[in-house]
Amino acid sequence: MGKLGDLLSHPNEIMPLLRMYRAAKRATKLPKDPDLAFCYGMLNDVSRSFAIVIQQLPNPLRDSICVFYLVLRGLDTVEDDMALDVDFKLPELRRFHERIYDRGFTMECGYNHYKRLMAQFGVVVNVFLALPPPHQAVIADITRRMGHGMAEFIEKEVVTVADYDKYCHYVAGLVGIGLSQLFAASGLEAAAIGTEEDLANHMGLFLQKTNIIRDYLEDIMEEPAPRMFWPRDIWGKYAPALADFKEPGNRRAAVQCLNDMITDALRHLPYCLAYMEQLRHVMVFRFCAIPQIMAAGTLALCYNNGRVFEGVVKMRRGETARVFETCNDLGDLYAWFLQYLEVMDGKVSSEVDPSDPSLPLTRQRIAEARKACAAKLTEWKRAHPPPSESGAALARDFLALSLSGAYFYYVWQLGGPGGEALPEGLRPYAWVLEQQAGLQRAVSLALLVLVFLVVAVLRRA
Repeated sequence: MGKLGDLLSHPNEIMPLLRMYRAAKRATKLPKDPDLAFCYGMLNDVSRSFAIVIQQLPNPLRDSICVFYLVLRGLDTVEDDMALDVDFKLPELRRFHERIYDRGFTMECGYNHYKRLMAQFGVVVNVFLALPPPHQAVIADITRRMGHGMAEFIEKEVVTVADYDKYCHYVAGLVGIGLSQLFAASGLEAAAIGTEEDLANHMGLFLQKTNIIRDYLEDIMEEPAPRMFWPRDIWGKYAPALADFKEPGNRRAAVQCLNDMITDALRHLPYCLAYMEQLRHVMVFRFCAIPQIMAAGTLALCYNNGRVFEGVVKMRRGETARVFETCNDLGDLYAWFLQYLEVMDGKVSSEVDPSDPSLPLTRQRIAEARKACAAKLTEWKRAHPPPSESGAALARDFLALSLSGAYFYYVWQLGGPGGEALPEGLRPYAWVLEQQAGLQRAVSLALLVLVFLVVAVLRRA
């Protein structure tokens, strides 16, 4: 049944999906300022989920992060465009941080939405130059550091795990560091969060490694030439060439390599928790925590899953909606992480080939993370007992059920004794009324079931 079947088998995702749809619609409402409207419109085009989360942040932080994201997407577009000559690309990457002060700057590169971003990059520059000077300084510094790092890896293969960590630091760890500095500069978080470079770096590495793992097939098939960042020291244990994993005959080796990559990513998880435990503003917390939960869910889905080498592996949209709706504090974060760690642990126990080389380390890292999350969740629940359900909520549920029950009773009484109640001349047509009454009864039964379901979902949400 496809998406409908997924929805019917997960009814607790129906209401979050509807609310996420409304949030997405709100995110498409653009500011009146034409330059800001372009930036937020572009943000919606290139990352709808990010646009939903960022809209919840207060200004001026929201505008600064929007511009920060688009500036780095511009830099990333230069790096990713394989049609650009290396002799042109390298100096452009190294001086891109200077371009964001040039109001007339444009560049012919990229594809689809990114091509339009680069063609109208001067609009992004206009908004950047209107940001608070401390925010401009953070964005320019991170862009400089990232551009130089990207240039380093244009002609350098990722061989060791240290290379892998270094590349991910340049393209994602620096993003986490820059965001932390913006949080602190905005005053929404303590100044100390802006100096937590090591923990912020781990946040970026966890997200970036998840993307690199999930996007194997898309990246290996890229034209005119693939750019891959799986480290040779990992994949070389399982195949002569990284491209071999896309062949069905190599699925066992491919899955073992995949599991090794995911095991490596799991080492960042404790540091991510330590970072998010320091956040105090609820919207900043949600902004950071939701992508981390999504990454954990994606890794749980990809672990020991050969479909990674056949197509796109993504979490259900309804599950994503539930994450968006129910991630509001550390208790939610621990619960979600624990859920996905338990999914992985179930695979370790029942699905993974016992000869899988990374299995012992995987089991150890999952066990340690589960133990930590379970202990933290218990401590959180003890310190934050759930509030009793409000009288208004109980009254709402009672009213909905009562009205539906009354309608159900009324409809089932329709028709009375049947055709005998009709005048003699109309009795031959009694079957019409009986069919109508039967239809009403079916509708009333469906309505009653639906109301019970909605009330149950609302009470669980």
